[in-house]
Amino acid sequence: MEQRLTARTAMWSARHPWRALACWLVLVVACLALGGLAGTRSADSVDYRVGEAGRAEEIAEQGGILDPLEEKVLISAREGERLDRAAAEAAARDTAGRMTGAPSVADVGAPVWAPDGQAVLVPLETKGDEATISDDIPALLERTAAVQKAHPDVVVAQTGHFSMGQGVSESMGEDLATAERITLPLTLLILMVVFGAVVAAGVPVLLALSAVAAAMGLSQLFSHVFPSVGANNSLILLMGMAVGVDYSLLFIKRVREERARSGHHLDQETAVRIAAATAGRTVVVSGFAVMVSLAALFVVGDVVFSSLAISSISVVAIVVGASLTVLPALLVKLGRALDRPRLPLLGRLADRAGGDGSPGRTWQRLLGPVLRRPVAALVAGLALIGALALPALGIELSSTEVSTLPKVTAVQARDRMVEHFPSERSEYLVAVRTDEAHRDRLPQAMQDLVRSAEQQPLLRVPDGHGLDAARITTSSDGLTGTVLLHAPHRIDSDEAQDALRLLRGEVVPDTVGKLPGTEAAVSGDVARNADVLDHQLSALPWVVGAVLLLSLVVMVAAFRSVPVAVVSTVLNVASAAGALGMLVLVFQSDWVQRQLDYDADGFIVSRVPLFLFVILFGLSTDYNVFMISRVKEAMEQGRSTTAALLEGIGRSASVVTGGAVVMVSVFVSFMFTNLLEMKQLGFGLCVAVILDVVIVRILILPAALKLLAPVLWWPSRTAARSAAGQDPVTGAPVRRAAAAQPGR
Repeated sequence: MEQRLTARTAMWSARHPWRALACWLVLVVACLALGGLAGTRSADSVDYRVGEAGRAEEIAEQGGILDPLEEKVLISAREGERLDRAAAEAAARDTAGRMTGAPSVADVGAPVWAPDGQAVLVPLETKGDEATISDDIPALLERTAAVQKAHPDVVVAQTGHFSMGQGVSESMGEDLATAERITLPLTLLILMVVFGAVVAAGVPVLLALSAVAAAMGLSQLFSHVFPSVGANNSLILLMGMAVGVDYSLLFIKRVREERARSGHHLDQETAVRIAAATAGRTVVVSGFAVMVSLAALFVVGDVVFSSLAISSISVVAIVVGASLTVLPALLVKLGRALDRPRLPLLGRLADRAGGDGSPGRTWQRLLGPVLRRPVAALVAGLALIGALALPALGIELSSTEVSTLPKVTAVQARDRMVEHFPSERSEYLVAVRTDEAHRDRLPQAMQDLVRSAEQQPLLRVPDGHGLDAARITTSSDGLTGTVLLHAPHRIDSDEAQDALRLLRGEVVPDTVGKLPGTEAAVSGDVARNADVLDHQLSALPWVVGAVLLLSLVVMVAAFRSVPVAVVSTVLNVASAAGALGMLVLVFQSDWVQRQLDYDADGFIVSRVPLFLFVILFGLSTDYNVFMISRVKEAMEQGRSTTAALLEGIGRSASVVTGGAVVMVSVFVSFMFTNLLEMKQLGFGLCVAVILDVVIVRILILPAALKLLAPVLWWPSRTAARSAAGQDPVTGAPVRRAAAAQPGR
């Protein structure tokens, strides 16, 4: 049923190519237009709330005393110089004058001098919702730039939540453009080598880019349900290019294979029909597997995972649809022009690599020893993967914070600010809510909290380190209060974490926590990062379990074989483990810092392992489906198990290898972005794909399938009959085709 539907859809497009192409163009334009009209809803601080930190902010917000997010203008000396106090005071006055009455600025605070006398800070209290403030930030930055221009003797820079967000967004936009400049030419070059023809190389890129454009439009629409977190377009490009080129490559190779096998007597429409019934079904199953894996991210219940999951799922769904509609239409309209202009040397290489679908001598030589000694191959492959995975046991995770952001102007200003104002390095917000009966005791309880905190070395701000150590705020009804504490510890330091544990475990319970009918919670930079990490770690087993279960279900449904599903799932886990080990080895040490242009902070960003596991699982399942589909097809034609493995894996190996090289080229480009999270994800996926293709799919997979041959297709009676040399429909004996022999 599924196969017939796939073929029917592709054939309609092949017989009505102009209609199919017009529909596709309308879809892409409509997605972009609707997305542009709807606009993008970016996630705000409320969307990011999790755990106790989120509860503290909710308490303060409901009491009407949650401090608005501040922007700050830092005035400091030029590098290597001493600050001219008169020039700094003049710049501070100019800043206050220009910012008073500016959009989204509620109040300009009095200038605050740094303890070392080498910087002055002008606080800006913002007003309005976060989306409006974000829109007004460029205007504020222009005023800051005007102050800098008027006072060239000092350095004037703005920092804060919104200005850093603006700078990071612009940096990511530039990174995306850089990734495109690297990826597109490299992908075209690789596809020219694979196909040996210019037009055939251009079709997958054209399809992938149009799918990416449509998905970016849809992402804007989806952002009103799952708010955008800024990295959506980057991930859409990464996933769209990876699967778009992969699926097109699979489909086009099958069309060319069928025509070459017939001596080019087969017409293009018939070749497309055969490809739709075989490769088309594989694309549908693979795409569904990728989407199912990505859907497991919703289990986390985190705005970042949900937003990026829906964006990735949408681009994969569009690519699958395009592979069954616009791709067949293009192939029919192009006809023989698909293989033109022919590149002489590359064309001959492409033919030698199995342009007619034959396994090719290279793959016979590689697979022959594996199939002759499957136990040795399996042990060697698993041992190698295990050795690569070992460093993962020492993984150190950290939530995203300022140190992981690109060093844009606002982030650099923040670094200088905490250097001059140590008390600004980390803060802790204690929010307290009591009942009517104990309202009068709340102020004293908060005073007790401050005194207790000041007695703790970890929570005490030494004299001369900057702003006031504590600030108490009480709501108008007297039922809610907040205590803002500062500490001179870096957000990601052990001291900051120890201070948080001390505050939550002792100081708060022993003071405001003793007040009956009172709810207290701790937030702040350190608390938010800690709670996000705890939230992600608590969700990790559920996500992994969901991915494993869903992957098993998809593979069982696709092949009616439990052993095949189990082997596929186990090998996907092996690939992910090996990639994670390499990721830890590289990013938790400093030996490749200079090559990758990053500062090794000794940790992996906490979101990366989950994304790596889920995306890799989907893409690895792609390769499993590609290869096992050809193996099963060969067995249904009467091949023996060994011959079917040699033929099926050999025929699909060139497609898998070509797709893997394209994926690696896409992932490599993300290693050169300025966002540590994207560097780590790009590197991990790049290594994972290489391990998956070189070790798992060519060494471990054929060995495992060969050893499981007697029960490989259990409980599928159809596959069992095929393996036994029976027609899968009638059960009658079939004549076995001559099997290709290793090395011959």
